[in-house]
Amino acid sequence: MGNRLLRLNRFLAEAGMGARRKVERLIEEGRVAVNGRIVKEYGYRVNPEEDIVTVDGKVVEIQPKVYMAFNKPKNILTTMRDERGRPTVYDVLPIKNLRVFPVGRLDRASRGLLLLTNDGELAYRLLHPKYHVDKRYIVEVEGSPAEDKLNKLRRGIYLYPEGKTLPCIIRVLDRSKWRTKLEVILREGRKRQIRRMFKKIGHPVKELIRVAVGPITLKGLPEGHFRYLTPEEVKMLKEMVGLGSEEEKAC
Repeated sequence: MGNRLLRLNRFLAEAGMGARRKVERLIEEGRVAVNGRIVKEYGYRVNPEEDIVTVDGKVVEIQPKVYMAFNKPKNILTTMRDERGRPTVYDVLPIKNLRVFPVGRLDRASRGLLLLTNDGELAYRLLHPKYHVDKRYIVEVEGSPAEDKLNKLRRGIYLYPEGKTLPCIIRVLDRSKWRTKLEVILREGRKRQIRRMFKKIGHPVKELIRVAVGPITLKGLPEGHFRYLTPEEVKMLKEMVGLGSEEEKAC
């Protein structure tokens, strides 16, 4: 690593403290100190080999990068712990010594592909709409939504309080009077977005499965199981969001 200087927000992200928005909140709240002094500047430069960085008084260090895919079943929370003792992603992962976190969320009733990592910069970019990373879902809704309603969703629909959604792709896979199966491709990830979109047009979601994030799919990954991403898969994800050779320039 040499004497590489990192911005404080970048250091915390690389230390697995969360994606960029989360670590910036930690800094804003005065919970981060460098060599015993509270620092509230995102761009404050730290030397990972010489400076001691703490969050809430606990020393944090950059860890080896971990990239995982998990096929989340229903009733598993997309969080690392739950105050009510409900099962979480952390409970089913085999690694407890590395601090990894989910890239985005799947609500408790949804299932499918969930990426986990301690690479905060990659997580931030995968989630940010400006990098146009497709998230593909198979969705089953009540009833048979008319094409004009689906077109409203395709063009973008207003959700309170965030505002209008980005245009998305919706393809009808199977339709009956009572239920319709669709493929939905989003390039953003608001909280419970698909469920809120279809509820707004009067066709609540009955089943939701995320089947792909960018080039990463559920293929060969049974429900409830995880696997490590291959180096080639990690490279593809990084290239999609402008990392790779540019990573060092952003330090």
